Amino acid sequence: MEFYNLLERMVQDNETHAKWLNTLSFMENAGARKISACEHPTKVSLIQLKHAAEEHRHAYYLKKQIGKLDPDFCKTYDNTELLAPIATRQYLHSLDVKACRYIQKAFQLKKEELKYAAYLFVTYAIEVRADELYPVYQDVLTKESSKIMVKSIILEEEGHLEEMINQLNEFAEDWQTHADVILEIEKELHEQWMNAITEEVSLLNYAS
Repeated sequence: MEFYNLLERMVQDNETHAKWLNTLSFMENAGARKISACEHPTKVSLIQLKHAAEEHRHAYYLKKQIGKLDPDFCKTYDNTELLAPIATRQYLHSLDVKACRYIQKAFQLKKEELKYAAYLFVTYAIEVRADELYPVYQDVLTKESSKIMVKSIILEEEGHLEEMINQLNEFAEDWQTHADVILEIEKELHEQWMNAITEEVSLLNYAS
């Protein structure tokens, strides 16, 4: 409910809403770049290419939606055009670093194998989060009769989660045990990110 209320406050102010869309776009773009960075030099699966392409498209789609609010808003990913920019930039990076540390300890992998395992577990955690975040956001958009829509992203993220589970099943029989640890790491980082955004939105509302 707290997240729903936060989204309501953001959606009711066009400039804050634009920054939220831009922040989500930044996250999708960062995710796509991380997926590409995890690619093996030669053994790149069709699913991995598909995920990178779709995350890039989500970043583009969200960025384009900003034009419905005001074409002059959020032209870049500069700190001034993101919500809680420091926490936003740290979130995925910290998840990556902490997940890699855990995976290496759990599986003792070589460099290229570690990159692939990190792609599987980190992407899984992000897809679980996306499956929670985007439907709540869409509910608020529908309630507020907003011109913005994220229904197409919701459908694709659901597909991604299913694909990640299939890949993890092939990777290790006990993948869920390890995934639960990564989900706990993500949960803590997500809370820090949300707290930073809540604080900034409160300050913006107070200033206006």
